[in-house]
Amino acid sequence: MAAFGHPSDNSDRNVLGESLEPCGTDPMTGFLRDGCCTTGPEDIGLHTICAVMTPEFLEHQRSIGNDLITPMPQYRFPGLVPGDRWCVTARNWAIAFNDGCAAPVVLASTNQKTLEVIPLEWLQQLAIDVPPDLSSLLDPD
Repeated sequence: MAAFGHPSDNSDRNVLGESLEPCGTDPMTGFLRDGCCTTGPEDIGLHTICAVMTPEFLEHQRSIGNDLITPMPQYRFPGLVPGDRWCVTARNWAIAFNDGCAAPVVLASTNQKTLEVIPLEWLQQLAIDVPPDLSSLLDPD
């Protein structure tokens, strides 16, 4: 999506087959730090899942050697807190899923390349996308 300086030609698609939407800009996420979970050959880790950080997920990641809490300015990494949206690696998210503590996922912002590693059903179990028509969230009474 060009709105956040997305460098691609809009060919990136999300797991729903639609245009990839931005994941987060505060902090600025993405392997390319463009706000989107774009990927390419240089992204060996496949940073393609737009996840919303939870305390359990952050602690789990630290326990498997992926410290997402400690800032690392040399990598333009501010350190994350619960509620931050971040493009995480498919592999580490899958480990957390199997361990019962995966972070919620924004499907519209999760790159379709993720499906080469993780089944859509897993992602859908933890989807937290807000529908375009918010009236569907209102109580009908």
